[in-house]
Amino acid sequence: MNVVFAVKQYISKMIEDSGPGMKVLLMDKETTGIVSMVYTQSEILQKEVYLFERIDSQNREIMKHLKAICFLRPMKENVDYLIQELRRPKYSIYFIYFSNVISKSDVKSLAEADEQEVVAEVQEFYGDYIAVNPHLFSLNILGCCQGRNWDPAQLSRTTQGLTALLLSLKKCPMIRYQLSSEAAKRLAECVKQVITKEYELFEFRRTEVPPLLLILDRCDDAITPLLNQWTYQAMVHELLGINNNRIDLSRVPGISKDLREVVLSAENDEFYANNMYLNFAEIGSNIKNLMEDFQKKKPKEQQKLESIADMKAFVENYPQFKKMSGTVSKHVTVVGELSRLVSERNLLEVSEVEQELACQNDHSSALQNIKRLLQNPKVTEFDAARLVMLYALHYERHSSNSLPGLMLDLRNKGVSEKYRKLVSAVVEYGGKRVRGSDLFSPKDAVAITKQFLKGLKGVENVYTQHQPFLHETLDHLIKGKLKENLYPYLGPSTLRDRPQDIIVFIIGGATYEEALTVYNLNRTTPGVRTVLGGTTVHNTKSFLEEVLASGLHSRSKESSQVTSRSASRR
Repeated sequence: MNVVFAVKQYISKMIEDSGPGMKVLLMDKETTGIVSMVYTQSEILQKEVYLFERIDSQNREIMKHLKAICFLRPMKENVDYLIQELRRPKYSIYFIYFSNVISKSDVKSLAEADEQEVVAEVQEFYGDYIAVNPHLFSLNILGCCQGRNWDPAQLSRTTQGLTALLLSLKKCPMIRYQLSSEAAKRLAECVKQVITKEYELFEFRRTEVPPLLLILDRCDDAITPLLNQWTYQAMVHELLGINNNRIDLSRVPGISKDLREVVLSAENDEFYANNMYLNFAEIGSNIKNLMEDFQKKKPKEQQKLESIADMKAFVENYPQFKKMSGTVSKHVTVVGELSRLVSERNLLEVSEVEQELACQNDHSSALQNIKRLLQNPKVTEFDAARLVMLYALHYERHSSNSLPGLMLDLRNKGVSEKYRKLVSAVVEYGGKRVRGSDLFSPKDAVAITKQFLKGLKGVENVYTQHQPFLHETLDHLIKGKLKENLYPYLGPSTLRDRPQDIIVFIIGGATYEEALTVYNLNRTTPGVRTVLGGTTVHNTKSFLEEVLASGLHSRSKESSQVTSRSASRR
């Protein structure tokens, strides 16, 4: 179950099927992102694809010597663009691939437009999602719900993305969903409808244990996306932002022109692939080793290129050297910027208190530490508000709750109204009233003992004590202990055996910390393969945008129950 490999295979097959000769790849805005996540331009160039164009670009030239490979989402506007294209074809022959199920009527419209008979093929290849890591996918949707219910357009896109994922991995799963979330149940029903309607597509070879799709809601764990991160990939996303593997470094002081935007992709960057899940401290020493290695391989200035053989050797090694030089300068710049931000924003101290708020139950110590940090001028308004949000979620119903006092401290610190309002919005989004689970206090004796022993042993790293709630959910699922009254099956049948192939999908977005949890589970649990997906992959900034987009913050406490009840009637 490797989503990067699945999408890559589709694209290779498209290019192979079009045969030898020069080609143009014609895409839309979304499929451009989908392709760029799994292939670099230079890799595709090697397959005789010399031109990349957008179907919506108005000023494309006529090039009859090129074959066109069209990879498009099956949307009305794309079908309309194709109809125009086929009436006045710019290329010699067209191979058309839709990233999802296309209706018969659309195919008929295309056939009618193809008067010059330039279409060689129309197929469905289900690469309709962003493959981020081998076990992590996203749909790049920010703001999927209005209140507690789906935005209809986003529900439709999410259903398409999730069913395409199942088809690309050749899985016809049983479905479980989080009962406390209306949105999770709705998505489960929509996916089931597609499987029933397109039953011929889902007729895969039966496995002994059927695959399982588990649909969860971000509201159940609003803590994870609020925490600072200390593993490489998660930290880069939290502090710099990763957008389809691209990182914008244009704001970095004194940045050189060629490093203003860099690409971090485990597919073609060995250092990143080996370090993306390691802690920041380890990255530092690995960067040093990379530098030393680079220095050794550097062609020495005093090395005279006297003979033809010397020159030939230099030229042969130069591309490798240039690639290594690019890798070194990229990672040194990224790690350098992360270090600068950590010290400038006092993030080690901030993160320690965040971890205390997420993992421990000492109210007075937490309160003192937050108050102390709110006085510190190095702590930004963003980090100050984040600490108060974590406090508000954890100690929402504590008898000595001091939220009003902390809100006053935020105001006195000069934190903008936007961030102060977000504190109550986050509680409205993921507070105790909404959660189907208990995030903070382990209830049974076994869990309490485990926590106590963990405390005795001491955690390896004070900054990475937190385990996302997903860890416990998956652990229970694999052991057959996930309660059916909280996570029911859709339909009458249930799974009797331990699941082997699990697809988890989080409405409202997953995080890189949860992706790390899944990566570690896959490594340590033989016989179980898990893939994680979300409407998007969040850092704290995008998660707060998600909360804002849901519109929950604008309701008063009294009206919220009434509003959500009437909204679900729509």
